[in-house]
Amino acid sequence: MNSLALRERAKAAELTAAGHAMSASGIKQRRQRYQRDGLVGLADGRSAKRMPAFGRVAPAVTEAMQQAIAETAEASSKTIGFVVWRATQILAAREDAADIEVPSQRTLYRLFDKMAIGTHATGSATARRSLAARPAGPFGEVPACAPGEWMQIDSTPLDVLVRLDEGIAEKVELTGMVDLATRSLPAAVLRPTTKAADASASPGPECHS
Repeated sequence: MNSLALRERAKAAELTAAGHAMSASGIKQRRQRYQRDGLVGLADGRSAKRMPAFGRVAPAVTEAMQQAIAETAEASSKTIGFVVWRATQILAAREDAADIEVPSQRTLYRLFDKMAIGTHATGSATARRSLAARPAGPFGEVPACAPGEWMQIDSTPLDVLVRLDEGIAEKVELTGMVDLATRSLPAAVLRPTTKAADASASPGPECHS
């Protein structure tokens, strides 16, 4: 009877001859993983690995940036540079500041771009305060089985000026309604700055299906 090592070398040679380069040690590793985990052990685990949401940036840095962005909710409009500077100040005030590796300015700017999505941190102060006052959403996901069962409505300010009926120029907000079941946009309205709840009750002529 051939030893286990000889059988592993024979299998490696067989696979290599068939065009799948493999060493005896590779066969041994797979055999051991199969004995330990079954078929799951033979799967390539690299595809299941996920990079952290914010790359290799230290958790303390993301926490500082999150705090700096949150501080803009009730403040006057700030620049990206100010928010990045504020994040570095928060890091410097930590007791373990000496142990934290602060990334480059370019990395901090990219981190801000990722974390500030939807916060209006450097945009409309009205939108920021509206978001800050909004209650937290429910935990988990709400299943939508049929069209019209669940709808979501939200507004976003547009950096454009339009001439209103009164003849004055003013910025507007785009409010859209999304059907969760079909992922379609059944209605939208473009009107002067307002709350989403007010826009949902606006007259029919202002909505576009």
